[in-house]
Formats: sequence, C-alpha cells, structure tokens
Amino acid sequence: MTQEFKLLPQAASEVASSVDHITLYLTVVSVFFTALISLLVIVFATRYRRRHADQRAEQIEGSLPLEIFWTVIPLAIALFSFAWGARVFFRMNSTPEGSLPISVTGKQWMWKVQHPEGRREINDLHVPVGVPVELTMISEDVIHSFYVPALRTKRDVLPGRYSKLAFVANKVGVYDIFCAEYCGTKHSKMIGKLHVLEDSQYQAWLSGAGSGPAPREDGAQLFAALRCDTCHSGQDNSRGPSLAGLFGADVPLADGQVVKADLDYLRESILKPAVKIVAGYQPLMPTYAGQVNEEQIGQLIAYMRTLGAPDPASTETTR
Repeated sequence: MTQEFKLLPQAASEVASSVDHITLYLTVVSVFFTALISLLVIVFATRYRRRHADQRAEQIEGSLPLEIFWTVIPLAIALFSFAWGARVFFRMNSTPEGSLPISVTGKQWMWKVQHPEGRREINDLHVPVGVPVELTMISEDVIHSFYVPALRTKRDVLPGRYSKLAFVANKVGVYDIFCAEYCGTKHSKMIGKLHVLEDSQYQAWLSGAGSGPAPREDGAQLFAALRCDTCHSGQDNSRGPSLAGLFGADVPLADGQVVKADLDYLRESILKPAVKIVAGYQPLMPTYAGQVNEEQIGQLIAYMRTLGAPDPASTETTR
C-alpha cells in the first residue's frame, strides 16, 4: 500500500517492511489518540462550561473501573509498542555470521569505501543482493551519518570511534546514500550511490579495473615500513607484546585491568600507546598520531588480525 501511494522510499532491505509497518502503526495510534483527546476536550469544554456567574461546579466521585480502564489500556499499548520496536531494533542491529566486511571512512565531503579484496571506491558502494553486509565506519574529521533511505537504516559515523552497520539488500537496483548529520558547507553534496548487484555482476565488478592490494597486504607493508616488527617480533626478548592471535583476546594491563583487544583498543594502541600499558612491558612505544590516517590504521589492524590466524583470507578486516 505504501509503495502505491509513494509515501515512503522504495524498500530494498529485509527490515524495510518491518520499519514501515511499525512507523505506520505508531502514526495511526498517535493520530487516533490526538483526535480522540481533542474531541473530548471540545465536547467537555462545551457541555460543562460555566453558563452564568454564580454557577458552582458539582463534585463528581471518581470511578475505580474507569480509572483502571484508562490505566491498563494505555499501558498495554505502550508495552506492545515497546516489544514490537525492540524486536525490530535488535533485528536491525544484529550482524549475521559470515557477513561481507566493508570499510567506510567519512570525510568532508565524501564516503571512501574499501572492500576486503582491495577494490576501492568513492561515494559508491557495490554489494551483492541477498548477502549480509557489515560496514565498519569511522570519520577522519567531524561527525557524519551514513543513511540509506531504501534500506531504512542509518548510523552516525564518528571521529575516533568505530561504528558498525549491518544490512541485507534484497532488491537489485541503485539507491541513494546521504549524510544525515550536518558536517560543513558542502554537507548537502555528500551524496553517494548504493549499487545492489546480482552475485555474478558483483564478482565481475570486483575483478574489474580499480582493484588493488587487499587491506591486509597494505597493512603488512606499512607494518614493515614503520618498523613495528622490531618490537613486536613475537620473540621472547621482544620489547613489545606479540600480536599473534591478539584480536579478540583478553589483554591484561599493568594497572590490573583486563581489556578486550577489539578495533577500538588496537586503534588507541597505535595512536595513544601510553594509555593502556600491557602487563610485563615498559611504555616504550611511540605514538603514530599524525603519521597515519584512518585508512592506514584500518590496514594495520587488518594485517594484525591475520597474525596467528589459521586462514588469513577468512579473517578480513572491517577497519
């Protein structure tokens, strides 16, 4: 029905219909109660108005059944709305196993995208139809917001912090990508395109012109160029901890805390190594803030995620 009346953008994801249905439900409920309350206010204000100056209001005793009725009914509606909304929310924010990892970097005023196979693009995002996709996003400057109306999904892209967005596009086509957070003078021009392709078309696109080294391969070269291997060699006498199998592991710190080696921890360790000192090691690592950009940090993390992994090809980075 909504498609026929063009009230909403074209739906191109598995959760789009769920979002549309709950939006329509909340709109109908809001309009109904707004109209009902407004009507009752008008009726009561007219019927029970003061008709002459010496008229006094009659005291009316309360009705327990009536009090229970208008307490229980709104409570039931609110709980139903919450349960439905929570179900849709968790569905939108869950990442299926085996999702295709893609890195996205927001920058005034463009979206930079890198696929795990090495293909890069700007203000375009190519994905296969029916395949779960996980975007790992970060900003190089100010707050942006990655918004695809056809997918009914949006996520803020923050500087200094990774955010993730998972979706499954179920309809082949080309759809708009917007920045939904004001980010500067050319905010309105920060527009891209989502290209949803059949699997054969997607594979042909991946192997076309513009392909380059995979992020882990660029990360390996950068790791060597920055001489990270001099301290993180994995030997017993190394000045830095081993990075083999580090990603996702628990890391004991010198202050007694234990932290998870996730994307944010690895990024912080590159830019602010003195913040969290690994137990048993001295704070010798220099900061690389200003020497590497967000894209290069993602490449370093991509390489580190392959260290000690049984199959590097199956552990692609998501920045």
